[in-house]
Order: sequence, then structure tokens, then C-alpha cells
Amino acid sequence: MSAQQLSDLIRFARHNSPFYRDLYASLPPGADRLTDLPVVDQQAFWAANTPHDNRVLTGPLSEATVYKTGGTTGSPKFSVYTRDEWRTFVTAFGQGLVDTGLRPGHRVADLFYAGELYASFLFVLDSLAHAPVDNVRLPIGGGAPPESTIPTLRDLAAQVVAGTPTTLCRLAEQVVSSGLRLDAVELLLFGGEALFDDQRRLLAAAFPRAEARSIGYASVDAGLLGRPVPGPDTRVHRPFTPYSVVEILDDCTGEPVTEPGRPGRVVVTSLFRRLMPVIRYPAGDRAEWTGTGPGHFRILGRAEEGVRVGPVSLYTQDAQDAVATADTAGQVVGVQLVVRRWEGRDGLVLRLAAAPGAGQGREELAGSVVARLEEVRPLYPDSVRAGFVHPLSVEWVRHRDLAVNPRSGKLVRVLDERPTA
Repeated sequence: MSAQQLSDLIRFARHNSPFYRDLYASLPPGADRLTDLPVVDQQAFWAANTPHDNRVLTGPLSEATVYKTGGTTGSPKFSVYTRDEWRTFVTAFGQGLVDTGLRPGHRVADLFYAGELYASFLFVLDSLAHAPVDNVRLPIGGGAPPESTIPTLRDLAAQVVAGTPTTLCRLAEQVVSSGLRLDAVELLLFGGEALFDDQRRLLAAAFPRAEARSIGYASVDAGLLGRPVPGPDTRVHRPFTPYSVVEILDDCTGEPVTEPGRPGRVVVTSLFRRLMPVIRYPAGDRAEWTGTGPGHFRILGRAEEGVRVGPVSLYTQDAQDAVATADTAGQVVGVQLVVRRWEGRDGLVLRLAAAPGAGQGREELAGSVVARLEEVRPLYPDSVRAGFVHPLSVEWVRHRDLAVNPRSGKLVRVLDERPTA
């Protein structure tokens, strides 16, 4: 399936998807440019994109694969691909793997996660199978314990290991502590999280002959986002032209950013998905154009729609809902998510602004908020127990202590205070 023209996609979505029909109701019939269209509101999109009485899909769910994407236990979110769309997805991503350093004959261990409708393991495996260079695929999976993964990597002489930074570091820690050597590994492909300097040091200690590189930038909801750009900065990618269009929008005005070095939020339009159209959809990240090549952009971290803490994705709405449920007395007047990194792990701090005069029962309220958030994001406490992230904590402040955008005065929902290189 080839990527269709943008104007055809807009007309198709407008005619067949009730969600997009309503979203574009006030636009003239001939609107066919991205800048003519509003940016999708994620909350409204997922409220309409439900397993029953779906208003986003352009047709019946009769031929597709269903995947789970960043949702809560109370309100799971699902993303669907037809077989043709999935083939396009993995073929395009597979083409980008040559930019990571994948060479003919490489033996590649897939340590991404499988099962429970998650896509990453299958996505990487299929992308390798559709890559333009021959390779040997080792479908180990992220759930396998390091004690069994290491002998498999050694016995099959794996040269490439692919997984999230958290999984790769867990493996590296076991390699170092056991005194084993995996000298055949020459390439570590990471995805799903940022890779930090302390993690690089651990990976270098375990795999001294290996180079860590981005496997590529994609998500099961937003689709294709960025193809790796060879070079020292693993955050730099370029769009998967002609399969998707990446925009960087100004945080305040929402206008497209064109000049290098000016940060904004990433918005993507997928040109090959018709069953579940993705048109001007916020990817949840911030980025900037680099000016170093056609379409090259640098990922700067998560935007306010969501945040990644180790292997866990959270949305600002999750925190807002947790506070609303727990704070029956109305003591909280502002919420900010602060992500920090210390002792080699990520940690999330819920910064809560107290109403004037509120002071009783803060400790109990904080505990209730944390309990509610962990209930809807069970991967977080699971990751705490596994030693991947620090426990959730609460910081009480005054409303004026909450960080705001210096240009607009608007509250910054997510502060990422982790150092990046």
C-alpha cells in the first residue's frame, strides 16, 4: 500500500470517520493543507476511539490487528492496523534500520516486550524481517530473565541487542556482576525511552565493543515518526518521507516552527493509515529542527501530554484524575509532574499546590493520590519493585511556586529535570 496524498486522506477521514467529521465540521470543503486543520485533542481522540461504538475508525473492525497503547486499567486505549498498513509500517521502519549500523548477516536479539496486546516485540521482529539487508533474528523477548538471556546471546553469538534502555541496563548489570563476557555484541539498539549518560557508562562496562544507537522513533498510536540519523547525537532523526509528516509546533501559538534550535511539540500525520486515521496527532514529545540536514530534528523529551519515567508512560490526565478522585475537600489547586534522575534511576515527583489555608491531612491525601495513580498505572509500582524507577513521591508547594511558561504565563504540566546529552 503506497502512501496516499494528504488531500485524499483528509477527504476520506472527513467522510468516513465521525470523529474527524465533527472535528472538521467548521472547515470549508476544500481544506487540504495541514495548517488548515486543528491539532487533535488527545483526550477527545481516545474518548471517541473506544472498543465499542467507535467514532474514529473509518470502517468496521473486520480485518486488523489490535494493539494496546498507553492507557490505564480503567480506560485502556487501543490502536489498530490492517495487514497492509502494518506491512507498510514495518517495511518503512525496517529500511531505517540500515542507518543504525545493521549489516548483512547480523544476528539480532529482540528484547522488546510481547503479549497483552503490546506491539514493540512484534514490531521490531517484523521490521527486521522486512529490512533491506539479510539478518538473523533471535526473538528472546524482554520478559526473559537475564540469567537465561545471557547464555542464549553467548551461544548464538548475537552481534546486535535491541530493547528499551531499562532492559539493556538490566542485562548489562547482570553481565557485569557475573563477570561474563559477550564479546560478539557490537551494537545496542535502544527505543521507547531516552538513554542517559549513567546508562551509557553501564552499557560500556558490560559491552565494551558495542555502540549504543537509536533503533528509530515510532509509537503504536502515532506510527512512524523518525528514522535514525547516523552520527554522535542519538537524539537526531529525520521523517519517514513519504509515509508520514512531522511538524514541530510552537508551545504558545501552535504555529509550525521552521527555524532550527527553537523547541516545540511534535505533531505527526500518518499518510498510510486509513482505518484509524492519525492526522495532526500530538506524539507526546518535544523537539527542535537541527538545520544539519533535510528534515533533521532532535528529540528533547516528553511534552505535556505525557511523560516517560523509565519504562512507564504516564499522562498528565492520569495525575489530574488521581488528584480529583482523592481530593474530596478541594485542597489541591495545581498539579505539576516533575521527572528527575538520581542514583541511576528515574523518579516521578507529583508537585501539588495547596489551596490557601489548607494544611490538615496533607500526608494522608498525598498517600491517597499516589495509591490512585499506582492503581491506574500498575506498571509503575511493578517497576519500583523491579528496581527500575524510584517510588512516586509528593511535593507540596504554593501555587506561585509552580513553573509557568515565561512567554504565556501558562502552567507547565511536565518538568523534565533529567540531564540529557
